[in-house]
Amino acid sequence: MRLVYNTIIIKKDVFIMGKHYDREYKDYASKLVVEEGRKATEVAYELEVSYKSLCRWVADYRQRVKGEQTAERYITPSELEKMKKQHEKELAEIREENEILKKAMRIFTKNQE
Repeated sequence: MRLVYNTIIIKKDVFIMGKHYDREYKDYASKLVVEEGRKATEVAYELEVSYKSLCRWVADYRQRVKGEQTAERYITPSELEKMKKQHEKELAEIREENEILKKAMRIFTKNQE
């Protein structure tokens, strides 16, 4: 997460620095609400952002997703779990193929002797 403090808001002679988050972080937070189906209030509390900001991010995210496919840099927990299962399955297949090749190699080397 990249958080930048650079905006100064003046209210009654008090300087308040505004928080700015990069688009990747906003997309990550929006995915948690849109794709994971989590409540915006819970996500806002967990990520320590305002509820209104998160709702705005979600609306922007939904509009962008309709028009284009976004590049994924942050991965939601369910996406990570799907990827993990897929990689485990591929690894099991590769190990099985490797064992078959080892057995075939033993058979061919025995026949040459």
